Amino acid sequence: MERHVIHTNKVPPARVPLSQAIRMGEWVFASGQLGMDPRTGRLVEGGIGPETRQVCQNLKAVLEAAGSSLEKVAKVTIYLADLAELMPMNAVFSEYFPKDPPARTTFQAAGLVAGARVEIEAIAGM
Repeated sequence: MERHVIHTNKVPPARVPLSQAIRMGEWVFASGQLGMDPRTGRLVEGGIGPETRQVCQNLKAVLEAAGSSLEKVAKVTIYLADLAELMPMNAVFSEYFPKDPPARTTFQAAGLVAGARVEIEAIAGM
């Protein structure tokens, strides 16, 4: 199976060695996305709601660059800095996955890059 590295300028570049996504066969494996504003390269302000919205927008851009979409996401892993923010994160997340949401794992992480409140990675079909 051939491995294709996916890159888009629609999300801020990573400052660590990683690919935004890898496409192998009929699957896309998207790296964890943070709520970084693509115009400034900085974390959006306003807390968990705006961060989750930007995370989903960034994830959408990466998946589309790979030829996939949010509608084809099979599994997500969600990392939260504080599980007490689960409900407000869910409110925004459900706007992006309103029907038949993907399988998912959610847990609290001791710390996320750049002081982020949320990070989401995804596996999607083509």
